Amino acid sequence: MLGEDQFSMKTVSLTRDKVESIGGFHILPDYDIPSVPKNYEALILVGGMTWRNEAALQVKHLVDECLKSGKILGGICDASGFLGVSGALNSVRHTSNDVNDLKQWAGDAYTGEKNYLQEPAVSDGGIITANGTAALEIIDRKSTRLNS
Repeated sequence: MLGEDQFSMKTVSLTRDKVESIGGFHILPDYDIPSVPKNYEALILVGGMTWRNEAALQVKHLVDECLKSGKILGGICDASGFLGVSGALNSVRHTSNDVNDLKQWAGDAYTGEKNYLQEPAVSDGGIITANGTAALEIIDRKSTRLNS
C-alpha cells in the first residue's frame, strides 16, 4: 500500500502491445486507451514523433477528461504541441518546442499564442508544458515558471 504522499506510475498506449521508444527503451503498457481507470491523479504525455499521426487523436478524450476533472496534465516536447491541437493551451501560460510550429500544426484549434512563453518549462492552471530539452525541469514553488 502506498503512503499518502506516494504515487505509482502506470503507462498507457494505444494498445497493450510492447512499445519501443526512439532510444530503444522497451515497455509493456499497463493500459490501452479504453482501459484507463478514472482514479488517476495526473496524465503526463511524453514526447516523441507519433503525436502528429492521426492515431494520436485517440488520446484527445483522455486530455479532455483530465481537464474536465481538474487533474494535472503535462506535455513534453511534441506532446505539448498535441495539447495545443487539443485546445488545452488556449487559456494557460505554456511553452512548446516552437510557437510558430505550434500555430501551424494546431491551426484554428490553438488560440493561445498570447500565453506562449519562450521558456524550457511552464506550469499554469494544473497544466505543465516543457520543450524537448526540458523534460527534467523542476517546479519553483514561488512562481508558476519551472526552473532547472
